[in-house]
Amino acid sequence: MNEWIRTFRQGIGIENPLTVLMIGLCATLAVSTQVQNAAFMGLAVVFVVTMSNILVSVFRNAIPSEVRIPIFIVVIASFVTIVDLVMKAFVPGIYQVLGIWIPLIVVNCMILGRAEAFAYHNKPLLAIADGLGMGIGFWLVMVVLATIRELFGTGAIVWFETTLVRLPAGYAPPSVLLLFPGAFLVFGFMIAGTRWLGERSAARAEARACRR
Repeated sequence: MNEWIRTFRQGIGIENPLTVLMIGLCATLAVSTQVQNAAFMGLAVVFVVTMSNILVSVFRNAIPSEVRIPIFIVVIASFVTIVDLVMKAFVPGIYQVLGIWIPLIVVNCMILGRAEAFAYHNKPLLAIADGLGMGIGFWLVMVVLATIRELFGTGAIVWFETTLVRLPAGYAPPSVLLLFPGAFLVFGFMIAGTRWLGERSAARAEARACRR
């Protein structure tokens, strides 16, 4: 159980796919202009990476190493198709906004990378922990990034035509936050903040160890 929890936490923290490994950035920067879009995109990634990890891990001994990458892509594409059809049926508005980014989950480096680097070499329970950890870590960063960009770039956060938060009327939102330069800027500060917190936590842990 401890190994399961440790594997899960790694995806959220020390091996976060966005702020640490920095993979899957294209979709993140493109979709994170609105919280609702980022939330649904993140949930789609959580589902695909977790289910792909499970299937690859279950059949890892039956997958020839020579053709493992094409098989991984077929597995991932199957779950992406499920997501694509479900979103098209139940949230067509979000589906239309996300557009091509849903099918492009198939070539998300993070999902293929987890299948190759982890699920193919570990048992299903650990593969689930890795998929959930990586997926939720991806989702958290994407939603935080979208929250900052939408709130300060438009002056409000809107969820399905309902305004959740609105800044004071005198606030003049800088539109650059909704463009790629603004996305890179905000994301850069997020990486810096994450690394600062990581170094601070490591220093505290080292200090506690020295006291013992």
